[in-house]
Amino acid sequence: MDVLSDVLLAIHLTGAVFFDVDARSPFATESPGADTIGERVMGTADRVIGFHVVTDGTCWAETVEGPDPAVRLQAGDMVIFASGAANIMASAPGLRAAPDAAQYYRPVDRLLPFALTAGRDAGAARCRFVCGFLGCDARPFNPLLDALPRIVRAPVSAASWRWVVHLLDAAVEASGHGGAGREAMLAKLAELMFVDALRGHLDRMPPEARNWIAGLRDPQVGAALRLLHGRPAEPWTLDRLAREVAMSRSSFAERFAAYAGVPPMQYLGRWRLQLAARMLTGDAVSVSRAASAVGYRSEAAFSRAFRREVGESPGAWRRGHRGAPSSS
Repeated sequence: MDVLSDVLLAIHLTGAVFFDVDARSPFATESPGADTIGERVMGTADRVIGFHVVTDGTCWAETVEGPDPAVRLQAGDMVIFASGAANIMASAPGLRAAPDAAQYYRPVDRLLPFALTAGRDAGAARCRFVCGFLGCDARPFNPLLDALPRIVRAPVSAASWRWVVHLLDAAVEASGHGGAGREAMLAKLAELMFVDALRGHLDRMPPEARNWIAGLRDPQVGAALRLLHGRPAEPWTLDRLAREVAMSRSSFAERFAAYAGVPPMQYLGRWRLQLAARMLTGDAVSVSRAASAVGYRSEAAFSRAFRREVGESPGAWRRGHRGAPSSS
């Protein structure tokens, strides 16, 4: 079981590329926070994450507010603002620009991405980058969100970069003659690069890191996560999980919670609800069937757990999310 892939499928990750920016030093562009433009760019997604990918030259990325230091980027780097914070892309740290929220919308009379220019000196150093957004579920349970820092910088792998740049260029150049399928292609590229960045982030995390992502590489915690995600409907107990990963009950519980942030059985309960919630976004799965599929013996017990965790009944959730794609 590939736990990261399982989570990315269950949280309904979707991407969109909005801007292709050709900038000349000195320049600065500011993206408003997701709380301002999230619904315009990613519809009803629970969490909206901004990202930029540098395809030529160098620049700096930083949040508009907060303690995070500026991050230097070069061609092949992706920067992700996991919290959805307002952010700056600039030729030097500390430069600022006035954001234009009116630019953030899904057009009906033209195709994405919008082509933008920044900086007026055509002979100055050039930087090109694409800007976009990722949407995902935050409820009932998304273990990835709390494990990501506010800013993630990760190079796209060399193997992927060769064809990623080619497809980005081909997609943008197709705008002159319609570019059928271009937006869908760029959306999938955004999702692919996000996964690639997560893998790079995991590889570079220090050995002492303690969060859900770091838990994927821990021998015992990673093995437990694979069991829970591979067979979520099984009647797991703490004792059984501890035996499976060859640890004592108390040591395993402490180690799992140190990485995942919650005890093993609480993690399993929340993950079951996330899987059920995704099933309920379509019309084909009833509440009772969703409850049974994730390991609940009765619909009543499932409904109580769902209301306790989500704040509304499974039926109300279904009505509010009807028509969304289901990854069940």
